[in-house]
Amino acid sequence: MGTKSAFSWITLWASLLFTVILGFSRLSYGMFLPGIQREIGGSYGQLGILGTVNFIGYLVGTLCLPPLISRFPERKPVINRLSCFLLGLTMIGSSFSQYFIQLGLWRFAIGLFSAIATVLVLSITLDAVRPTERGVASGLIWLGGSAGILVTGLFAPLTIDPSHLEGWRYAWAAMGVFGVLAAFGFEFVTAKQASAKTHSPAESVPQDQEHVNVYRLLLSPRKLLFLIGSYFFFGWGYIIYFTYLIPYLVGKGIPSLYAGLIWSAIGFAGLFNGWIGGKAIDRWPSGYTLASGLTLGTIGAIGVTTNNLFVTALGAVVIGLVSFITPPLMTTALLRRHVPDRAYATCLSLATAFFASGQIIGPIVGGVGGERFGLQFGVASSAIFMAIAATLAGLYGRQQRKQEVRHFPL
Repeated sequence: MGTKSAFSWITLWASLLFTVILGFSRLSYGMFLPGIQREIGGSYGQLGILGTVNFIGYLVGTLCLPPLISRFPERKPVINRLSCFLLGLTMIGSSFSQYFIQLGLWRFAIGLFSAIATVLVLSITLDAVRPTERGVASGLIWLGGSAGILVTGLFAPLTIDPSHLEGWRYAWAAMGVFGVLAAFGFEFVTAKQASAKTHSPAESVPQDQEHVNVYRLLLSPRKLLFLIGSYFFFGWGYIIYFTYLIPYLVGKGIPSLYAGLIWSAIGFAGLFNGWIGGKAIDRWPSGYTLASGLTLGTIGAIGVTTNNLFVTALGAVVIGLVSFITPPLMTTALLRRHVPDRAYATCLSLATAFFASGQIIGPIVGGVGGERFGLQFGVASSAIFMAIAATLAGLYGRQQRKQEVRHFPL
């Protein structure tokens, strides 16, 4: 079966699924945090722990996926189908939470299913796209996450304003219903591809050999370790920013409409990020390209320290434009270029586990810092970890350059 253009129905439905997987299920939590606190209670530190619980589920999902794929290599569409449908249903279920622990259990389940769906939706879609267009396809898929942020920002008057105590519940339920519909759409467009798929000789490689190759690729300082390290620290930094930005703005007395517009501006800028980042990584497939976006994102995160609403909003837009979607999609595309086809889903899953580990640590660090030194400090601390991510991406780019010189001596 021939590969498709990046602009195809499968990419469109994958992007709609990422609206749910990233924008709705994961990042909407930071947007809804003030409303959740008013109704369920708890400090921002405690509610940050629920964000950590979500990413513990995310980590469990990424670690469970490689053995599942190794054991059932032909069942990826089935596993993806179940995870996508269950993700939508658990989001609906979470909207009925009445207690702190109850919401935590739902957040864990959402993290579990979103992790599996993240890897498999990307893997299934990129397998169907021409190799030269996979960067663009990655950008279009991750663009869905930006669309999800834009939409949740528009919900702000309903979810933040104290006059709508249960607004966050209605919003989450609606998002879950959308997730189920998107799962149906993706299943429909991939049904023919799944039925026409043939076995590849590479899939018959013994499991042990595949695992050895995967860990050598990811953890060797001469191969992908710096790229994976950058992904880890990006997860740590960006999740602090997205978890505590809205609580910080609300705490400063910013009207809910304005806070929501700033959030939506991040998502709107991210719509261009997906396109720009995808084209950039196809043209310049280098760690330096990744480092550039992360550096600008670091500068954007520092904007919150100015105590100026305009500068804070401008910094948020910069993050949305160059360093929200860019690192995941570029990491995805770089892995796809340098990892054998048979090991890609496993490598992406393990890389996502490092990303998830950073996201587990981030809400705790941001919450503790916010309670001790104020939410402004908590949000601004994200810049430290994004700067580390940028440095590691630059080191990966330098490593790539050295390898190119070795392969093409003068």
